[in-house]
Amino acid sequence: MVAKNEPAVPRNENEDTRPGGPLHRRSFLGGSVAAAVAAMSLANGPAARASDAEPAELAELAGAAGAAGAGLKVGAGRAAIGIPSSLLPLDGFTTVHDDLYVRILLLENGSHRVALAVLDLTSIGAEAIAGMRTAIAKASGVATADIVVTVTHTFSAPHVQAAGTSPAAAQYVRQITRATETAVAQAVAGLRPARVGFGTGECDVNVNRDVRTADGWWLGTGESGSSDKSVGVTRFDDLDGRPLAVLVNYSVQSSVMMQSVMANGDLPITADLAGAAVRHLEKQYDGDVVGFFLVGSCGDQSPAFRSKRYTIDKDRKWSQVDARDAGWLLLTVQGERLGTEAVRVSEGIRTSGGGSGSTVRLLTDSVTVGTVPGGHPTGPTKTYDFTPNGTADVPIWILQVGNGVFAGVSPELSTDTALAIRKHSPFPHTAVMSMLEGGAKNMAEAQSYARITYEAMDSSYAQGAAETVAAKIGAMLHSLHG
Repeated sequence: MVAKNEPAVPRNENEDTRPGGPLHRRSFLGGSVAAAVAAMSLANGPAARASDAEPAELAELAGAAGAAGAGLKVGAGRAAIGIPSSLLPLDGFTTVHDDLYVRILLLENGSHRVALAVLDLTSIGAEAIAGMRTAIAKASGVATADIVVTVTHTFSAPHVQAAGTSPAAAQYVRQITRATETAVAQAVAGLRPARVGFGTGECDVNVNRDVRTADGWWLGTGESGSSDKSVGVTRFDDLDGRPLAVLVNYSVQSSVMMQSVMANGDLPITADLAGAAVRHLEKQYDGDVVGFFLVGSCGDQSPAFRSKRYTIDKDRKWSQVDARDAGWLLLTVQGERLGTEAVRVSEGIRTSGGGSGSTVRLLTDSVTVGTVPGGHPTGPTKTYDFTPNGTADVPIWILQVGNGVFAGVSPELSTDTALAIRKHSPFPHTAVMSMLEGGAKNMAEAQSYARITYEAMDSSYAQGAAETVAAKIGAMLHSLHG
């Protein structure tokens, strides 16, 4: 469901001004576009096979697959990344409130196997993704081109920088790789015949973040702006009806605790809203189910209540207040609310398609769009130069499982773009995702350029790029469905 709202409270939501933070989050995310393009070259080139795993391991996996016969199989695993106190402070963060996780889903039908890796991070660079792909391919036999990596986009996690940057950065990358190895080992061990089902609910914990101030459009709580409240849920069961994995697709940035400094001066690491929702879901299933948060159109969506909040006066001037330690209650309540709706929808799903009836296909392609110089907005403005300066290829991933599809790109899409994709999809169940292949900057829709919003100024894509991407995804979906 879409609620229409209009702006009323500004804030600089994405500018990283936290103590000790060496990088702007958006400037860091920009580097992930190159990683996505590199992944596309993998996907379009020769697929990795025997070279990606040890021969003995592949032989064992192949034998097991042959013995079990063709049909949908699913395995899921999770592992905490683990950030030891010796690594802190890291990227400005001084303490760990709750663990960040790597979660891996293996999908197989016949001889085709695909892996989806979801990490509780803001973004992740090409080097760390390459290490993850190597670990996943070696343990599971999945071709590297068939491994999809995405992040939940929590803003309260250290950036994953190149290992050569510092000893701490190198250890952080190793922690991610080790967690990946543990999670994929669990997924391989748990791989079994499965069924799939889909459902949709509704939850009001997100809000449009575009607001009109005296100086132009900025960030805040835009109650009358577009906001997609739908919660897409996918559930995988074994053939006895026991849930194995639950995927939750929702449009929101996990930024409840972003830049909120505690009373003692700590800046805490947390998986934030996505983590809280998934923890609630997994707890309801006694830890026997692995929950996955798939971030949707998060470009113009923030949590309704944030610890570091903005207020606006009658003259449309804004100020900022930090709830500090009290912010954890906001996180708990909103995470519980989203997780509760995901569980409610999950419990109403009746899975089907066991055996050879559930297709598993991964389709990759790209589309060329116009670019503009990427900006680093620090406040609202009424004038801005959006003159195009070139073109870029935007990779697209579409994963089909039965009669459901997961379609996404690296940039943060906005609500109206995702709604357009879903509206024109021929599949009855369509999840739209942002932040694939580590994430990239915003890709705003046309209205955002007209208003000169944060998303438009923050973007390196020219006006019309989002509409071009939506059209390309639509064509790809119809080609799959046809």
